[in-house]
Amino acid sequence: MRAISFFSGLLLAGCSSVQTLPSFDAKNWRYATDPHGSQVILNEPLVQEKRVKIGFDRVPRVDKQNNSWVELIYDIPQGSLNGVSHIEVTYQSDKPLVIKLSQKEYGGAGDKSYAHYQVTLPQATQPSTREVTLSDFARPDWTPNWSKDQGIVSASISALYFVPDLTDKEGGNATITIHHLALR
Repeated sequence: MRAISFFSGLLLAGCSSVQTLPSFDAKNWRYATDPHGSQVILNEPLVQEKRVKIGFDRVPRVDKQNNSWVELIYDIPQGSLNGVSHIEVTYQSDKPLVIKLSQKEYGGAGDKSYAHYQVTLPQATQPSTREVTLSDFARPDWTPNWSKDQGIVSASISALYFVPDLTDKEGGNATITIHHLALR
């Protein structure tokens, strides 16, 4: 019976465009910080069975050419957002949480502006579930004039970046916990 139930689940999963498993597979999660002194604060392994939790200490921007940054990164197992129009996340964050779509046209393989499409979710001291559509995302106000807007190209989005909304001027500390993530 278990085998039938398992295979039925696989069949049903194959009929859906929902990308929910494995949200908390350690190979899909990582983090990055600038080389200017920002730090990751981990009091336990980054990926747990039912959550991903990380703390950041971001230094203020160094100068006009050297920005500071911190990122919790979810590498999309399928390699792109093809077929996805909604992102549902249950999170806790002591600062507003920015979700960025890591799209090659704006990154190191593209124009190097790093002005990725993004959306900001409110601070959440308790687990909070939000669903956003790709149409909710916009490029940041600081996007350089020379960075040509090519729109959201789902096939070119390989990761989601979860970033605490800390200012360039002040930096600061933040803790982010992701309890659930579904791409539909």
